[in-house]
Amino acid sequence: MMDLLATPRLGVVVPPENPTAEPEFNRLVGERMNVYTSRFPVTPGLGLLQMLEAWNEALPDTLAGFGAMGLDAAVVACSASHYLLGPEGDRVFCEELSDRAGYPVRSSTQAILTACEWLGVERLTLVSPYEPWLTTASAGFWRAAGLTVDEALLVPAGKDHFNPYEVTTAAILERVRDARLPDDTALLFTGTGMGTLGALAELGRDSDRVLLTSNLAAVWWALRAAGAGVDPAGGHPLLARLERRTAAVAA
Repeated sequence: MMDLLATPRLGVVVPPENPTAEPEFNRLVGERMNVYTSRFPVTPGLGLLQMLEAWNEALPDTLAGFGAMGLDAAVVACSASHYLLGPEGDRVFCEELSDRAGYPVRSSTQAILTACEWLGVERLTLVSPYEPWLTTASAGFWRAAGLTVDEALLVPAGKDHFNPYEVTTAAILERVRDARLPDDTALLFTGTGMGTLGALAELGRDSDRVLLTSNLAAVWWALRAAGAGVDPAGGHPLLARLERRTAAVAA
């Protein structure tokens, strides 16, 4: 019988209205980790940019909300706020948070960069539910990190309406399949709030290109950081797919 309290513990910091991160994290980790969350504060009256800046300021206290639980790792499941920091600022911020917490802390953006390193990825096509200015900021972040961004596919929730939490699987599949993408570009689905697991399962049958999302990369990093591991022949199929690709790159 599994000892529930002996299972590695993952802390996840989540935007207050994000309905996607916890369900996707739990499905991806299965029984390998227990997932615990702390949510950023609600910021009534602030525009998107000001809200993202406020979350960066609040992050140390929000992470401290786990108290002395004894986490094995933590992830900041908010990509947009960390785009504002740039790759180096993001890395330094995560190192400071890790030192303060006493366990490894990574943003979803740093987890994506780590995943790209493991996979040997150098080129990305973004699939973005963000407003155009934030998509541009996202592309700038990845380019500053040394990656080539071939294209950014915008996936609005409706005509001229951008909300990651409302984007459907059908909209994602239509946008990606209608695009003529280079064979050697990886697909990066940006943001922790856009539900992607259903779309990735479908797209994985279309080709063997690398498929990454903020949540998928974060879970992959966390499983390794906590020593929980990923079984290439078992576990969630999307994680197993990444493990097999990594093994092929290393061979």
